[in-house]
Amino acid sequence: MIAATLLTTSSAFAETTMSTLEAVKKSGKLRIGGVTDAAPTFQKDLRSGEWKGMFIDIGTALAKDLGVELEIVTTTWGNSVLDLQADKIDLMFGLNPTPARAKVINFSSPVFNNAFTLVANKDSVFETWEDYNKPEVKIAVDAGSAHDATVTKMLPKATILRFDNVSEASIALQSGRADAQCFVLMLSLPAVKKNSRLGTVVAPSPVQYTTSHAGFQKRDETSLDDYVNDWLAKNSESGFVDETVKRNMSLVGVTAEDFPSNVKF
Repeated sequence: MIAATLLTTSSAFAETTMSTLEAVKKSGKLRIGGVTDAAPTFQKDLRSGEWKGMFIDIGTALAKDLGVELEIVTTTWGNSVLDLQADKIDLMFGLNPTPARAKVINFSSPVFNNAFTLVANKDSVFETWEDYNKPEVKIAVDAGSAHDATVTKMLPKATILRFDNVSEASIALQSGRADAQCFVLMLSLPAVKKNSRLGTVVAPSPVQYTTSHAGFQKRDETSLDDYVNDWLAKNSESGFVDETVKRNMSLVGVTAEDFPSNVKF
């Protein structure tokens, strides 16, 4: 009886002290969250059940290198943090760090860079931020956003027109009330493909970036986090992440020829 008790206690202790990386390998699967209609990051064919998207391809390659299968758990952007906390998923791509989120989940190093661009009318296609930094140049932004913060920083002399949302800023650009609108590249390229009358996508030099991250469960033991961060560094340096992001932009109609030459993911 004593021996059996000791054996049970020992097994329970081993289970609770298993590292996050060991737990994933033992389970034989890496669970990531997937958002059904979020191309080019995630996209699910509701008939066939097939998943596509840049984070699906990155997750598949990561799982392969871990020696496990990729399991995609359907979630939403709003519920993904809760799903991490509830141990429904091991990892969620596409989450950006905020102070509130950082209290309840861990974050990876950047998965990829997302350039800030300007969609400019035909008379306002310039090469540098300084070219736009003039009082007579009107820039439309969605108020309080990262777009707003970047334009405020880079174009202190320009006239900044602030709107409640991206759509209202786009209307100002299309109607001629603004000379350009600030978007991140992941938004600007699809927007111009859908409506070429918006203008031309420009990534002014020096290129300014925001970053996309992955979220992990909040634990003191971070072997899975560390493995993923090392993997991301190697695969960013090799060009795999850049190629994967650009290739999946085809899901929203963007081709290789559409990317500004000075931008790298």
